[in-house]
Amino acid sequence: MINRSFGFTLDRMNRALDQALTTDWTANQLWIPAIDVLEKNDAYVLHVELPGVEASQVDIGFEKNVLTIRGTKPSSIDAKQGEIRVHASERVHGSFERTLKLPQFVDGEQIKADFADGLLTITVPKAQAAQPRKISINGAQVGANEN
Repeated sequence: MINRSFGFTLDRMNRALDQALTTDWTANQLWIPAIDVLEKNDAYVLHVELPGVEASQVDIGFEKNVLTIRGTKPSSIDAKQGEIRVHASERVHGSFERTLKLPQFVDGEQIKADFADGLLTITVPKAQAAQPRKISINGAQVGANEN
């Protein structure tokens, strides 16, 4: 079973609304990269699909437990090639931005990002306070006899 946060659902609804209300084919289309968010025992892992984008075109920021991913996807149509006739142009390009509010207990100083083959992987470690641990009980002995 997949749990989806309210923010994620709201983001998807906004994306669908933006696409439905765009009536002019020549208008800039809104591109919102798809994101998978996974939770492990010690970290949150985000996979962001960024096909056609280079790592140098992506900026990742973290402030007040909000992770922001922004960048630019270039157009594949180069107007400098001289006179060309475009018969179809369906691939979206331009600026993009995604923001995700992370849980309270993350270690913002240890966030790492890797980029390979159009997939951005961001690892956000949980703070020590948020990681599960076993609590020992002092003074308890199993099977001890009282005198």
